[in-house]
Amino acid sequence: MSPVRLAIRVSGVVQGVGYRPFVHALATRLGLAGHVGNDASGVFIEVEGVDEAVDVFVAGLRSEAPPLAVVESVRSASLAVEGEPGFRIVPSPAGGTADTLISADSTTCADCLRELWDPADRRYRYPFINCTHCGPRFTIVRGVPYDRPLTTMAGFALCAECAAEYADPADRRFHAQPVCCPACGPRLFLDGVADPLASTVEFLAAGKIVAIKGLGGYHLAVDAGSDDAAALLRSRKHREDKPFAIMVPDLAAARTLCTVDDVAASMLTSRRRPIVLLPRLPDAAVAPAVSPGNRRLGLMLPYTPLHHLLLADLGRPIVLTSANISDEPIVYRDDEVTRLSGIADAILSHDRPIHMRTDDSVVRPFRGREQVQRRSRGYVPEPLGVPFTGQVLACGAELKNTFCLAKGGHAFLSHHIGDLENYETLRSFVDGIEHFRRLFDIHPGVVAHDLHPEYLSTKYALELPDVEQVSVQHHHAHIASCLADNGAEGPVLGVAFDGTGYGPDGTIWGGEFLLADYFGFSRLGHLEPVPMPGGAAAIRSPWRMALAYLGSDAPSSLVSRHVTWSAVSSMAHAGVNSPLTSSAGRLFDAVASVVGLRDVINYEGQAAIELEQIADLAEPGAYPVRVVDGDPVRVFGVDLVRAAAADSARAGVVSARFHRGLADAVVRACSLLRERTSVGVVALSGGVFQNCLFSDLVVTGLEASGFTVLTHSRVPTNDGGVSLGQAVIAGVSLRS
Repeated sequence: MSPVRLAIRVSGVVQGVGYRPFVHALATRLGLAGHVGNDASGVFIEVEGVDEAVDVFVAGLRSEAPPLAVVESVRSASLAVEGEPGFRIVPSPAGGTADTLISADSTTCADCLRELWDPADRRYRYPFINCTHCGPRFTIVRGVPYDRPLTTMAGFALCAECAAEYADPADRRFHAQPVCCPACGPRLFLDGVADPLASTVEFLAAGKIVAIKGLGGYHLAVDAGSDDAAALLRSRKHREDKPFAIMVPDLAAARTLCTVDDVAASMLTSRRRPIVLLPRLPDAAVAPAVSPGNRRLGLMLPYTPLHHLLLADLGRPIVLTSANISDEPIVYRDDEVTRLSGIADAILSHDRPIHMRTDDSVVRPFRGREQVQRRSRGYVPEPLGVPFTGQVLACGAELKNTFCLAKGGHAFLSHHIGDLENYETLRSFVDGIEHFRRLFDIHPGVVAHDLHPEYLSTKYALELPDVEQVSVQHHHAHIASCLADNGAEGPVLGVAFDGTGYGPDGTIWGGEFLLADYFGFSRLGHLEPVPMPGGAAAIRSPWRMALAYLGSDAPSSLVSRHVTWSAVSSMAHAGVNSPLTSSAGRLFDAVASVVGLRDVINYEGQAAIELEQIADLAEPGAYPVRVVDGDPVRVFGVDLVRAAAADSARAGVVSARFHRGLADAVVRACSLLRERTSVGVVALSGGVFQNCLFSDLVVTGLEASGFTVLTHSRVPTNDGGVSLGQAVIAGVSLRS
C-alpha cells in the first residue's frame, strides 16, 4: 500500500448542509490527512493517505453524504505527496466564479426537536434552534460561498459555547452557519411583552389575528376552529372565498381533518414541509370560513421551532396564510410590517433578517406521486437539469409569475412571485432576478419572454440592454416546461389547456393541441373559438362565457339573473370588445355558470375549481362532443355547454358528465393526431390540469388508448412553470 494525494472538487448542493464537517469526519475516521474548504464553485478537498483508504474516502463522498446534500459530481486529480499531518477545514477564499448550489430551507430535524423539548438542554424551547441538518438556508443567504458573514446571521456574534460547538469536528453544529442559542441568537418580540410566545397563544385562543414572522416572510394566523376569527381575517385581508392553509401540530392531527395515505404522509413530513392539498373528512373540525365549500384542505406541519412551540402550546390547528393585502406579495421586511396594521391585532416578530421573501409551497398527491402546484419555500433554489449550458434569463408569464435563470446545465426556477399587477409584486420580481444573478453569477446574453406585449414581464425583458431577446408563445412554453420536468426532448403531442395565452393569430388561445419540441411547434388542433364578451370582463364574470356559448339558446333561468344580458349579447354578436378565444378555462367557466354555481369570481379559476369540487361520479354518463378531423382538428366545446344547459340532473351530476365528455374529446383528438403524426407521447400542461378529476380522466383515457403520457411533478403545470419552458426553448437555440 503506497501513499497518494488527490485534489478533489465536489459540486452540487454541498454548502450549508454540513458537507465540510462530514468530509472532515470521514477523513479522520479513515486516518487520512489534508484539508477541505468552500469556495464560490463548491467544495474543494486535498486528501492524502494509503491508496485503499483514499479510494474508500472518494466513494464515501457520495454514498455517505449528509441528508441535505445533493452531490452532482466528484472530480479528482493526482498531486504530489506532501506528508502533512492531520485533516483540517480551511477558510473560504474570496472571489471566483459562483458555481456552487444553495440548499433550500429545511424543516427542524429530529435531533434539534429533541433538544427543543429537553428542559436540561440550553436550547430548551429556543425558537431558533438549528444545526447542519436543518434550518434557514436560502432565505438568509446574501452571497456565496455559504459562510456566516454572507448570511443574515452575520450580525449575531457567537457566544463561547456556540463558538466551541462550531469549532468542534465531533459536534453536530460543526461549521453550521446559522448556529445560535438564547445567549447570542435572535429573539422574539411582541409589543414589548415579557413572554411573546405566551401572549401570542393567548391572542389566538381569544380569536385574535396575529402576524407571525417566519422563514420567508410574515404569516397571518388565527384559530382554525373559530369561524368568527377566520371570517374577520377574510374581511380584513380582502380575500372573499379563496381557501386558507391550515397548520396542524403533527401527522395524527392531520388525519383527523383529511384522508392521509402513505404518499400524502410522506409529503407532509418531508424536509420541505409544503402545504399539501388533501381530501377533507366530513366531520373535520375546521371553521366553515377557513375553506368554504371546498372538498379539500391545504394542510402543513410545523417547519420551524417557533411553529412547533406555538402549535404545542395552543393545542389546536391554526390558519397560517401569507401576510399581505389582496394580491400583493408577502410582507417580509420589518420596516414594512406597518402595512399589516389594519389586519393584525398583534405582531410576533424577531430580529433575524430575511434576505429573500419566500411563500409556502403547495403540492398535491396525483396518481401515487407528488405534484407541485406552487414551487417556493423548501424547493427553491435547488436546480433542475436542462439540456443546454448557456446563460439564459426567462421572465415568465403575468399570473403566478416565476422567473428562471440558467447556466451550466442547471435551471434555477425562482420562488413564487405572484401576479404582476402592482408595483410591489413587480419590485419583488426585479429584486429576485438581481439576487439570483448575483448568487449564481449568471450574466445572461439571451432573455426569453412571452409573446404578449402588455405583460409586465415582457416589458421588463424588452427594456434590458445588450441581450438577445427571444419571444416564446405561451402554450409552447407550457409544453416545453412539461418536457423539461420529465427530462424529455420531444417531439410530443402537447395538450395545453389554460385560461389565457397570446396567440400569433391575434386570438386568445387556451385549448391547444400542439406538435412540439424545444425547437418549435405546430398548432394541429384547438377548441372551437367563441367570443369573450367584454374581453377581460368575461374572465371575472363566467355568465358572459355562458352567453357566448349559448346565445339565444340560453335557458331563461340564466338570462333572468342578468339585467345586462341583452346588451352584452348584442356586443358579442357584433364582435365589439369580444375577442375570440379557444380557452379551456373559459369553457369550464361557462358550465359553472350554466349550473348556477358561479356567475362572478373572486379569484382566478374559482368557477372551474368549484365545478370540480361538486362533481358527483356516482351516476354514469358523458356528454357527446364533436371532434372534427381536419387541419386543424376542432373540438366543439359548445356541445358540452348546451348539453349541460339541457340536462335536468343535479349540478354535481352535470359536472361529472361535463368532465367525462371533455376528457373523452381530448383522447379522441389525440388519437386523430397520432394517426397523422405517428407520435404516441402526449404532454399535458396548463392551469386546467390542476384539476385532479379532469387530469385523471384524461391520463386514464390516453393510457387506455396506448399513449405514453407526461405530466408535471417537480414544476407547476400552471403559469408558475412557464419560465422554465421559456428558458429551455431559448437555451437549446444556443447549442444548435
